[in-house]
Amino acid sequence: MSMPYEEVEIPSREVFTYADYARLPEGAPYQLIGGKLIMVPAPTTYHQAVLRRLGVKMANFVDEKGCGAIFFAPVDVCLAQTETYQPDIVFIARERTGIIEPAKINGVPDLVVEILSPATAYYDLREKFKVYARSGVREYWVVDPLDKSVEVYTGKGGSFTLVQQAEKEGMIRSGVLEGFAVEVQEIFVDIP
Repeated sequence: MSMPYEEVEIPSREVFTYADYARLPEGAPYQLIGGKLIMVPAPTTYHQAVLRRLGVKMANFVDEKGCGAIFFAPVDVCLAQTETYQPDIVFIARERTGIIEPAKINGVPDLVVEILSPATAYYDLREKFKVYARSGVREYWVVDPLDKSVEVYTGKGGSFTLVQQAEKEGMIRSGVLEGFAVEVQEIFVDIP
């Protein structure tokens, strides 16, 4: 039985902070991007299928190697007072798991995966891309279910460099998750 969202009046203001965001009801469909509360609709079933395929492969690898922690959306990643995102997949290296708090990840993940959807692509490719780079995310994967493509960016000095890309087929390897590789065609699956 699902509980209806409690009514919360969102005050009108120019810039929202994590404190404002934290007052939203659990599960409210928002991310805090550039100090603005951005409503994000639920992902499609295809998006979820891609997330499951890639996420299970990454999680199994991380668990087997004992190299850190993997989280899946929705989990809050607080990068700054005006930037709290819910990436599709987040990896935090074992030596940095201190940033994992009960309510959120309070700091910069080592690896972030965003699976594009029509409602979020602009933010994933523009706003969040820049903030992830400036914040020090070491590796950023952009997964596009429409094109069946994956791009991998390496972060250094506050910017990202595209280091790999594949469309429909080919192997993608992680530099952060040393030894992890995935065939692109294995994560894009047709669903009924």
